[in-house]
Amino acid sequence: MSGDTGKRIGFLSFGHWQPIPGSQVRTARDALVQSVELAVAAEELGVDGAYVRVHHFARQLASPFPLLAALAMRTSRIEIGTGVIDMRYENPLYMAEEAAATDLLSDGRLQLGISRGSPETALRGSQAFGYVPPEGSTDADVAREHTEIFRTALTGTALVAADPRMTGVAGRLAIQPQSPGLGDRIWWGSGTRGTAVWTAQQGMNLMSSTLLSEDTGVPFDELQAEQIERYRAAWAEAGWPREPRVSVSRSVMPIVTDLDRRYFGEGRDSADSVGLLEGVRSRFGRSYVGAPDQLAEELSKDAAVREADTLLLTVPNMLGVDYNAGLLETVVREIAPAIGWVPPGER
Repeated sequence: MSGDTGKRIGFLSFGHWQPIPGSQVRTARDALVQSVELAVAAEELGVDGAYVRVHHFARQLASPFPLLAALAMRTSRIEIGTGVIDMRYENPLYMAEEAAATDLLSDGRLQLGISRGSPETALRGSQAFGYVPPEGSTDADVAREHTEIFRTALTGTALVAADPRMTGVAGRLAIQPQSPGLGDRIWWGSGTRGTAVWTAQQGMNLMSSTLLSEDTGVPFDELQAEQIERYRAAWAEAGWPREPRVSVSRSVMPIVTDLDRRYFGEGRDSADSVGLLEGVRSRFGRSYVGAPDQLAEELSKDAAVREADTLLLTVPNMLGVDYNAGLLETVVREIAPAIGWVPPGER
């Protein structure tokens, strides 16, 4: 775990909306506005990060940068970020402009999780966006190529030939604006031990979620801890000068009220699950549901939570801002100290 920052706690919202009974998030506007409101409430509670998931062709958050800019303008301390942006869909130079502008508005608080992406509701959705893999290439190749161009643009490298008729000189141009330091705050969403090693070799932070698209028969937290161990070893071998950051995601639902109990039960099923994801045998991490003291003890024993510097809590956003702010308050007061978290003002 990174020693200079200590353990950090953030929330991760998928931004679902549906006009169904019980939903407090019935429209796209509800999802966007409530994402901002929850970030404001989380900052007041001492939470360290407000992260949003990005999906396309679905009733979920899709275009992160307007939302992240809104988060930036309503908060002052909390990290804002994504977990994750599917790079198969992105124009890398336009994304670099948007990311730099958003980071400047946030005064350097942007933490961008990106990846090859996960299964989407649309068939060949990224191709509908105009990104068709060349002959012999795959969607994953497209995502990594977009990532390389995006990260290069963030460094200020001049990428495009200037027009001397407009500039008066020959040469090349970099994208504008630039936000120094943003390149060190790019995370790769990794689903295997192998891609974690690749992530380290590329010099990106590691973002690992509640599933791994491989299974060795060991519990999920141990497999994920091994992934983190391999990532850190590869980082050291690559010789990068800075300390990397590592995040893991968990579904944590403390049962405090009768309403919690109606939504989530007593949480007695504490096992991982194994299934097929895109034809690959994958291991899915358990949900943590139960009394706060019980969850504090269980999370303190989670091998991957111990190894990561950042824990992202997936929130049931359709239950509304008040419910999720209460959930986060219970976590930071009664659960987070057990895993080494202390309020920002006490660090």
